[in-house]
Amino acid sequence: MARFLASLLYAAAAAAGRLPWPAQRALGNALGGLARALGTRESVVALRNLELALPGLEPGARAALHREVMRTTGRQMVETLRLWTRPPAGNLALIAESHGEDLFDAALAAGRGVIVAAPHHGNWELLNQWLAARTPLAILYKPPESKVGEAFLRRVRADADAARIIQVPAGGPGIRQLYRTLKDGGVVGILPDQQPKAGDGVFAPFFGIQALTMTLLSRLAERSGATVLFACCERLEGEGLAYALRIDAAPGGIHDPDIAASAAALNAGVEAMARRAPAQYQWTYKRFKARPPGSGEPNPYLDLEGRR
Repeated sequence: MARFLASLLYAAAAAAGRLPWPAQRALGNALGGLARALGTRESVVALRNLELALPGLEPGARAALHREVMRTTGRQMVETLRLWTRPPAGNLALIAESHGEDLFDAALAAGRGVIVAAPHHGNWELLNQWLAARTPLAILYKPPESKVGEAFLRRVRADADAARIIQVPAGGPGIRQLYRTLKDGGVVGILPDQQPKAGDGVFAPFFGIQALTMTLLSRLAERSGATVLFACCERLEGEGLAYALRIDAAPGGIHDPDIAASAAALNAGVEAMARRAPAQYQWTYKRFKARPPGSGEPNPYLDLEGRR
């Protein structure tokens, strides 16, 4: 039954993904505008995050950025359906600019393994497809709670990436698999800006605020000696749909055995990417919900709970 329902979802996704780009853009903008008008959870959380992370913005500039963030969020949803249900060759042709590709080639050739830190910025599904076109890779992910969602996700990523992506569930066996991949000189992809479970992270500055930060990437880097790169596919402004592939070297300190220093370097890499195109970062996530023990700081989203 799960596979059948996943097939129905795939058919609906394919229908939306085959709309002409102007229609997709209009649909994405409308979804973002509707979220703002309704005061959805995503919209109010995004606005609070902008208040916390970018306090220097004038109210008018913050409102304009919030409006663009929600439009971008809507477009991201529609674009991902397009990328999941169209041939990879056509998707990769949307990459009109490439920056730092030589860094990836050199890291892969070195044979010490490569960790690609891919923040929730731009379109990370297109980045997955670009990486899969260059080399097999293992990506760490949290399986959806729904069996239908799990079947759908495996279907779309298998179709898009020709099974060159190995989806590794989070957990002990999965982490050991990542170590083996790096030891063999392979490539591992990790979303570095997800809030980890209690006990699996440390607090480190992110936009000047202490944020609970994963330690997995830092430990993988320190133990394996693999090269760490930050990467994303940012949407380019213009009438058509086009992206810029951007690959950056990780900040110094990412391999530091001091886990707090390494986590700070990790957040610095994510922040640099988000500041470059702030409307394309995923601000809809409660990144600052957990507060340092003993700080006395309240959860900054508590007053939003009654609204959404």
